[in-house]
Amino acid sequence: MPKAKILFLCTGNSCRSQMAEGWAKYLKGDLVEAYSAGIVQHGLNPLAVRVMAEAGVDISGFRSKTFDELPEQEFDYVITLCGHAQETCPFFPAKTKRLHVGFDDPPKLAETAQSEEDALGHYRRVRDEIRDFVRTLPEALGERT
Repeated sequence: MPKAKILFLCTGNSCRSQMAEGWAKYLKGDLVEAYSAGIVQHGLNPLAVRVMAEAGVDISGFRSKTFDELPEQEFDYVITLCGHAQETCPFFPAKTKRLHVGFDDPPKLAETAQSEEDALGHYRRVRDEIRDFVRTLPEALGERT
C-alpha cells in the first residue's frame, strides 16, 4: 500500500508545520510521506528546533520554504495548521483532500512570556498537541474529510 502524501501548511513554515513534519517522519514515516511549507517564508524557529530536540526529534536540518519550492506538489492531503493558511491555501487538484486542524502559534504566545522558560512552555504545549494529532495519522484523515 502506498504511503499517504501529506503536506502540513502554515503561514511561515517556521514552527507548527515544521513540528508536524518532524513528528510525522519520526512517528509515522512507515505510513506517510510528510512535507511542510508556508504561505510565506519566515525561517526555521530556533525554539521550535529546541523543544523538538528535547522530545528526541531533530528538525535542525529542515528549512523554511513556500509551497512553490517543494519538489513534490501532488498530495493526498493538505492539512492547514493555522487560520491564515486555511484562508489563503493555494489551489490543489480535486483529488487532494484539504482539512484544517488548528494549533496556537507558539511565537505569538511567547511574546507575553516573563522568561525564556515560560516561552518554552508554550512551544512544548503546542509541540505535544501536534504530536498527539500526528499519532492519529493516517487513520484519522478518513474521519475528518
